[in-house]
Amino acid sequence: MESLSFEEAFEQLEAAITALQEGKLPLDQALKQYQDGMHLAQYCNELLQQAELSVQQLSVEESTDTLSLSPLDL
Repeated sequence: MESLSFEEAFEQLEAAITALQEGKLPLDQALKQYQDGMHLAQYCNELLQQAELSVQQLSVEESTDTLSLSPLDL
């Protein structure tokens, strides 16, 4: 799963959710879809956290007229 991009993992997660919502899967397949979906959700969350850590805000400190980097406040 580590080689999946965020978009690929999210697409697979959406497919798992759709399959579960349809309610037509046998119990063993539904359980597998649920487990796979939970792993994909965790993986997507980790990727989002990594992306958030790498986003920074460039700002100008007026008193010294210098540039500084700080975490972006979302």
